[in-house]
Amino acid sequence: MIKLITVLLAFFWTTHLSGGDDFCGLRNNSFQDGESITFTVFYNALGIYVNAGSATFSVAEERLNNKEVYHITGTGTSNSSYDWIFKVRDRYESFIDTSTLRPIKFVRNVDEGGYKIYENINFNAQTNTAITTKGVFKVPPCVQDVLSSIYYARNIDFDKYNVGDKIPFTMFLDNEVYNLYIKYMGRETVKTRYGKFNTIKFKPLLVKGTLFEGGEKMTVWVSDDANHIPLRIESPIVVGSVKVDMMMYKNLRHPLTSMISFKN
Repeated sequence: MIKLITVLLAFFWTTHLSGGDDFCGLRNNSFQDGESITFTVFYNALGIYVNAGSATFSVAEERLNNKEVYHITGTGTSNSSYDWIFKVRDRYESFIDTSTLRPIKFVRNVDEGGYKIYENINFNAQTNTAITTKGVFKVPPCVQDVLSSIYYARNIDFDKYNVGDKIPFTMFLDNEVYNLYIKYMGRETVKTRYGKFNTIKFKPLLVKGTLFEGGEKMTVWVSDDANHIPLRIESPIVVGSVKVDMMMYKNLRHPLTSMISFKN
């Protein structure tokens, strides 16, 4: 059994484009209050993909510390039929300043096969620090957390890049700053379990861990429209491979014009 929310967030962890000043201060034009996107995680070990679980990500406008924020919530759950093998109940939360799209607070509360983690991070944009239970850490000005990164990246203008371009970014995770990149692979038509889409394709550089191999082996496709929502993710893992498909959405900010046809 796989770590469901980790599979999907592996994409989120590697899509924040914040390598320099060019990626500071973007305005939000891609998502809105009330948006919700649900994904299904398929696992393949013997040549057949099976439905292993689901993940849902939602947006709500709120106030935190007298600031208007986007409260992003991501939850991951294993299917009940797999709970006896590897039960997953994960919840991630990020509070993002609506004016700068920088994270103010990040909370991670995960239970994966009995392995539990609780993390609470407060970001200080004035001092460029991240405060955790382990101490105070210096971070770059445009650093993001693992969940806020995808919503920031959805506002990137991909028309600025050529096929093969490597776009650097920084991310704060587990009390460390990671310097990574994604490789832009151009545009492609993709048929998912939801439908057929025009997409933007790229490969993120992954840090080697317990589930994923390092390198550029993961492939991500996002909608080639103003929403830039993830539609499909594919990657080999230590045992087998995974495929993540968008299966449901509501209250997108823009029409999903990238969809060519719906799969019944």
